[in-house]
Formats: sequence, C-alpha cells, structure tokens
Amino acid sequence: MRDPARQTCITLAPMSQQPHSILITGASSGIGATLAHSYAATGTTLFLSGRDQERLAGVAKSCESRGATCHTTVLDVCDREAMAAWVETCDATQPLDLVIANAGISAGTGFAGEGAGQTRQLLATNVDGALNTVLPVIPAMVTRGRGQIALMSSLASFRGFPGAPAYCASKAAMRVWGEGQRGWLHAKGVDLSVICPGFVITPLSDGNPYPMPLLMDAQRAAGIIVRGLPRNRGRMAFPWQTYWLAQLLAIMPVALSDRLMRRMPNKPATED
Repeated sequence: MRDPARQTCITLAPMSQQPHSILITGASSGIGATLAHSYAATGTTLFLSGRDQERLAGVAKSCESRGATCHTTVLDVCDREAMAAWVETCDATQPLDLVIANAGISAGTGFAGEGAGQTRQLLATNVDGALNTVLPVIPAMVTRGRGQIALMSSLASFRGFPGAPAYCASKAAMRVWGEGQRGWLHAKGVDLSVICPGFVITPLSDGNPYPMPLLMDAQRAAGIIVRGLPRNRGRMAFPWQTYWLAQLLAIMPVALSDRLMRRMPNKPATED
C-alpha cells in the first residue's frame, strides 16, 4: 500500500469553505490517513484516532510538517463512554467544523458463513462505532447552527452479498440512517454527507483474492471526498460505473440477483 506520508496534497476548496477543526476516526491508515493528509495545512487542527499508535504518530508527523496542529488518540470506537469523552474534549478544545466517521472493519467468510462473534464485531465497529463518533457532537453543532458530519458507507450498502452479509448490513445501516438524519439536521444548519466508495486500495481490500472492478487508490478516493464535502453532497457514491451497477442490483428481481450473487467469489475466511 502506498505510504500516506509520501502522497501529494489534494487541492482543497476555497479558504472560506475549508473546515479548520476536523475530527477523523480510523486515521492511521487507508482513506482516513489520506484524508488527514489532504486537510493538513497551516491553521488547521486535526483530531485523529486509530488503533495503531505507531502508524497514527507517523500520519500526525507528516500532517504537522504541512503546518497542521495534530492531536492523536488511540481509541476503540466501540467504547461508547470513551468516545463521547474524546469527542466532547476535542470540541471543547476547538469547536469541530467537520467530523468524519471513517473507522470500520471488514471480514471474510469463505463459504462457511459469518460466525456470531464476527457478525457482532462488524456491526459493533461499523455501526455503533460511527454512532459513537457523531452522536456526541450533534448537540454542539445544532447549538452553534453550523458544522458537517461525514459517514463512511460503501457501495456494498445497496445489496447484501453472500460473502459479506454483516459488512453490507452495517454499511446499509449507516447510509440509510445518515440520509434520514440529513433532512432534520439541515434545518438546524448542520450538513451531513454519506460517502459510498467502491473498491479502494486500503488494508480492508488487501485480502481480496478476486477482481475488483475500477479499483482506485486512496488518494483518488480522498480527492473525491474532499471536493464533494464543501458542496454538501448528500451522497457521494463513486466510481459512477460501479455505483450504477450497485443500484441495478438493488432494483433487480431478487431471484435474478440471488443467482448472480451465488457466482461471486468470497473473501477468505477470518477467525471468528
């Protein structure tokens, strides 16, 4: 995987539209790390969390070399109380303009199906973890009448795949919940965008032994996100070709889509 510290900067929105206080979970690698680098600039404060202290420190060091002020915390997004305390502390330090709930996991099933532990861990991390990130900041943003939330979903949210039912379900939950939240938050002055990437080169996709159509690197994915958020796009789904296919599968008769899904290769099984 490409070293995020060596990635080039992404062109940001005009200064008036740039967030200056940004919180990102899952920032130690993949899209989260690339987003941190993309936003790093003089006058920007980044609050970054991740599970790997060494990698997180490396991301912070690179961001600081670009002029950003970084605060890093090793944290489990599933820990509701710890997350609430961290988010509230970050917001008290500098009111958050943008919160990106990016942390997430995937898991392979092979052809054995997902175990109970695997299913619960996926849902806890991808759903509860995202809620633990954004729910503590919503009251503060509503009170201020400004702010933006970004939820990391996936094109896998449009149809359940036999090889990853819990992963698909977790991403569908965040997409639907986020799109519903967007309506009432807009009236309070708070923006919310749901991000639905296709295949991106990250640690989550490293174990996929099957073809990944229109695979893109994290730098390109982050660029789409960074350019789309200032436009307050409700749903950022990319690449468009895969998005179109995902929507087609969603409206296709179940009997037909079932037959297609059964032919798809599965990600290798991981331990329960």
